[in-house]
Amino acid sequence: MTGFGSSGAAFAATGPDVAAAVTTAGDTIRQISAEARSTLDLAKATDAAASALSDEAANSGLDLGSAPTTIDTSDLRAQIERLSAVDVVPALLLPGATDDTAAAIERVQHKVSDLRDRLDAAQAQKAAEEAAAAAQKAAEEAAAKAQAEAEAAAAALAAANTPEGAQATARQMAADRYGWGEDQFSCLMSLWNKESSWNYQAYNDSSGATGIPQALPGDKMATAGSDWQTNAATQIAWGLGYIEAAYGTPCSAWGHSQATDWY
Repeated sequence: MTGFGSSGAAFAATGPDVAAAVTTAGDTIRQISAEARSTLDLAKATDAAASALSDEAANSGLDLGSAPTTIDTSDLRAQIERLSAVDVVPALLLPGATDDTAAAIERVQHKVSDLRDRLDAAQAQKAAEEAAAAAQKAAEEAAAKAQAEAEAAAAALAAANTPEGAQATARQMAADRYGWGEDQFSCLMSLWNKESSWNYQAYNDSSGATGIPQALPGDKMATAGSDWQTNAATQIAWGLGYIEAAYGTPCSAWGHSQATDWY
């Protein structure tokens, strides 16, 4: 009886330790399983990211160099398949499977990072090239526009510098600035026909009188514009101002010219 009692006492004494050990083992298994599931989720996300990036690179049409543009995830997928049976895999095998999967994840993530860098660099280069091309095109268009405008201005100036063009300018300027009508313009026509035949390049070798209004000296017309030597409109502006200040009207100036042969 005594021996039996001792044996029973020993069994009773070890009961709490066994229960604690069982509890600890259970906690450990649950922790291992949780880590395995977490690693499995990360592995699936990494595989999806690698697949998406491979598709993006393939569809980009960019030169990404000689390195592969498709990420090989076959090893990772094998580990995913292996670890997917976490609920039935013996607990003793889970840590090794989890570690193998984590290593495969790291390898794929490295490939993802490398491809991402190459793709970003290629996209940045393409964007820079497109921006440079756009800037070049804009510069060429601006230069072409400026040239066209300059040619149009030159053509307009050439037309305005003809006797007919100068007369049209004078008619408009006389009306707009001084309110002179056709009667006064008729006198102006006669006056400057006599003086220069409406030739902006007219020059009197004897007196030095210059341009359509025969300004003496010619550089007096600089008060109307620095282009007085090449622009009939500038000469006309000065000439009309001179007539208004000295004679009041073109007809008065023409009358004086007829009487004295100058104005």
